[in-house]
Amino acid sequence: MRKKENEFNREKSRFKFDLALLSLILLLAATINFLPAKQVKDRSILTLDRIFVSKDFTSEKFGPPHWIKGGYAVLEKSKFIKKAQDIVFYGIKKGKRRILVSAKHLIPIGKKSPLKIEDFKFSKDESHILLYTNSKRVWRRNTRGDYWVLGLETWKLKKLGKNFKPASLMFAKFSPDGTRVAYVYKNNIYVEYIDQNKVIQLTKSSSKNIINGTSDWVYEEEFSLRDGFRWSPDGKYIAYWQFDTSGVPLFYLVNYTDALYPKLKSFPYPKVGQKNSACRIGVISAEGGKTLWIKVSKDPRNNYIPRMEWVDNDTLVLQHLNRLQNTDRVILANVHTGKTKTILTETDKAWVDVVDNIRWLNNGKYFIWLSERDGWRHVYLVSRNGEKIRLITPGKYDVVRIAGIDKNEKWLYYIASPENPAQRYLYRIKLNGKWKPRRITPLNQPGYHSYTISPDGKWAFHIYSNFDTPPTADLVKLPSHKEVKILVSNSKLFANVKALKRRPVEFFKVDIGNGILLNAWSIKPPDFNPNKKYPVLFYVYGEPAGQTVVDRWGRSRYLWHLMLAQQGYVIMSVDNQGTPAPCGRIWRKAIYKKLGILISEQQSKAAREILKQRPYLDRNRVGVWGWSGGGTSTLNLIFRYPDLYKTAMSVAPVTSPRFYDSIYEERYMSLPEDNPEGYKLAGPIPFAHQLKGNLLIVHGTGDDNVHVQNTYVLVNELIKDNKQFSLMIYPNRSHGIFEGKNTRRHLFGLLTKYLKSHLPPGPR
Repeated sequence: MRKKENEFNREKSRFKFDLALLSLILLLAATINFLPAKQVKDRSILTLDRIFVSKDFTSEKFGPPHWIKGGYAVLEKSKFIKKAQDIVFYGIKKGKRRILVSAKHLIPIGKKSPLKIEDFKFSKDESHILLYTNSKRVWRRNTRGDYWVLGLETWKLKKLGKNFKPASLMFAKFSPDGTRVAYVYKNNIYVEYIDQNKVIQLTKSSSKNIINGTSDWVYEEEFSLRDGFRWSPDGKYIAYWQFDTSGVPLFYLVNYTDALYPKLKSFPYPKVGQKNSACRIGVISAEGGKTLWIKVSKDPRNNYIPRMEWVDNDTLVLQHLNRLQNTDRVILANVHTGKTKTILTETDKAWVDVVDNIRWLNNGKYFIWLSERDGWRHVYLVSRNGEKIRLITPGKYDVVRIAGIDKNEKWLYYIASPENPAQRYLYRIKLNGKWKPRRITPLNQPGYHSYTISPDGKWAFHIYSNFDTPPTADLVKLPSHKEVKILVSNSKLFANVKALKRRPVEFFKVDIGNGILLNAWSIKPPDFNPNKKYPVLFYVYGEPAGQTVVDRWGRSRYLWHLMLAQQGYVIMSVDNQGTPAPCGRIWRKAIYKKLGILISEQQSKAAREILKQRPYLDRNRVGVWGWSGGGTSTLNLIFRYPDLYKTAMSVAPVTSPRFYDSIYEERYMSLPEDNPEGYKLAGPIPFAHQLKGNLLIVHGTGDDNVHVQNTYVLVNELIKDNKQFSLMIYPNRSHGIFEGKNTRRHLFGLLTKYLKSHLPPGPR
C-alpha cells in the first residue's frame, strides 16, 4: 500500500513538474510575441515600435547644400569637436574636399561650445556666411531664430540683433554688396551693418494688426509666402509686403494642460466669405525714410498679391489675383512713382494657379511663364510688354514645374511625366521651342526624381526613389546625367527594407465609366492567396492639394501600410479627378464647385469596380482612412455610402467647407453666395445621420490649420442623430499630431488597434 502511495506521489510530482514546464513554455511563447522591436529577431516583420520608435528605417541626411563658386558647401559632423559641425566645401571638377569653416570658428566669445547650425547662406562675394540657429516654430515651420555673421577672412563672429530677444529674428538675408543684413523682428524690418554697430529700423508700425516683411496666417498656408521682403539688385531699396489684419475674425486655441488655468491663443483667421487682411506692396530706402506704396488695387482685402520680385533697379513684377482667383494679372511697377502696368492676364473658368518664380531672360526683355491656356500646363516665353507669347513645350502633357535654366546655352530644364502621372522625370528643351524635348533622367530608373540644379545649369543634386525603394541622392552632370558622386546611399535603410517580407506594389487603372480612368495602387499580403478573401483598407486624400498615387518612397506611412499587409490586409489608394496629377486641365479642374461631391462619387465608384473585378476582396470588410482633406473624404465616404464602407478612421478632418480658410475653399468652391448648394453638399455633416459602420475621429486641439471646431461640431451632429462612434483628442497637438514623446507611436497604435478590432485582418 505504501509502495503504491509512493509511486502515486512520484507521478503526482512529475505531473506538477510537467505542468509547470508547460506553463513556462507557454509564458515564454506569449512573451516572445510581445517583445519590444529591439528583441525581435525576425527582421522581415514590421512592428509599430520598429517603424515609429527604432531607427531601423531612418534615412541618412545630406546638407542643406548650397551652390558656391567651383562646387558646393554642406554641413557635416566635426571630427574634432563632439556634437559640432563643420561647413565643408566640395569642388566639383576636381572632387576635392576641404573644411571651409571649422567648428572651432563657430564658438562665440565667452562660450565653450560651437553654435548648432541649422542652415547657412553666403554673401554674393562669398566673403561672409550668414548662420541660422536656435530656431523656433511659427505655426508649422521653424521660421524664427538667431542669426550670426561669420567673416571668412577675419573669422569674426557677430550675432545680429544682439539687443533683441533670443530666437526672435526672421528671414535674414545679405544685401547684394554683402555689407548689410536685413531681417524682420516683431513684424518690422531692420537693416544691420556687418562691420559697424549700426541698426536701422525701416518700418515702425506699432499696431499689433500691422505685419511688415512677412505674412498673415492664410497667405503663409495657401500661398507659401513667409519671407516677405526683397532687396533691390543695387541694394538701395527694399520692397516688402504689408498686411493689415484689423477686422479679420479671430480664432482661439485653448491650452488646458500647461498651467493651472487654461491659456488662450488667438490669431486672425479668415474663414470662407469672411474679411481678409488688407495687403499692399511698399518700397523703402535701405537707409530708412518714407515708404512708397505701389498703386495696385482699390480693394486690397478682396484681391491678393501672392508673388513679388525685382526685375531691375527701377521695376518690380507682381502677380495680382482677384478674390475668386480666376484672374491673375502680371503687373510691372515703377518703384519711384508707384505706377503700374498690366502686361499679361491669365484667366480660367475655374481657378488659375500662381506661378512660383517668374524668371527673366535677355536682361529683362523676356520672362518664363506657366499656363494652362491650351488645356495643358506648359511653359511660355513672354516679352516684357506682354505682346509676344511663344509656346516652348508643346504637346498633350503637363509640365509639373520648371527645374532650371542654362542661360548660356539657352536650355530649359523641367519636370514632367507624359506617360505615367505617378512618376516624375527631368526633361530639357531649347528656349526657342524649336527642338523636341529630350528626357534627361535615365530610362532604367522608373519612379520619382527631383533635382536642384546649379545656377549655371551644368550640375544637379539628384534624388531618386520609387514606391518600394528608399531614396538615394547623388551629384550629376547635365545634360549627360553622369553620376559624379554619391551623396546619400542609405545602405542601412536599403538593407532593412530589403529584408522585409513583402510583395511589390501593383499600379493599375480603374474604369469608372464615361471614359474616366483613375490611377491606383495596391499592396497585398506577402503570403497572398487569390482563392481567399481579404479585408481592404483604402487610403484616401482626393483634394487638389495632394496626390496619393505616386511612385515615390512613402516613409513611415508606407511602412505602416506594409505592416498592415503583413497582418492580412490589402491596402489600396485611388486618385480621383481634381487631384494635382499631371493629367491635363480638365482632369484637375473637374472638381471646381463640387469639392466633396466629386471625390465621394468617384472614390465610391472606384471601390465598387475594384470589388467587382477582384473576388479576393471581402465586400463585408471594406475600410477607409485619411488625414486632413483625406479625413474629410473618409467621413464623406462612410456617411454617403454606408453599405459600402464598414469602418472609417478620420484624422484632422474639415467637416464643413465654411470652417476652413477663405483662400483655399474659395479657390475651388467659389464664394458661398455664388455656390450655396455646392457648399451645402460638399461637407460630411449633412450626411452624418446615415452612419452605419464603425467610425474613429482623431484631432489635435492645437491644430491652427484645421481647427478642432470641425470635429466638435460633427460630434454634436452625431449625438443628435444617436450615432455611436469613437473619438481621440490629442491635447495641444498641431495638424501633424507629432509633438510630445511617443505621440506618433500612440496615434498609429490607436489606428492599428481600432482597425483590427473593427475590420478583422487575415484571409477567410
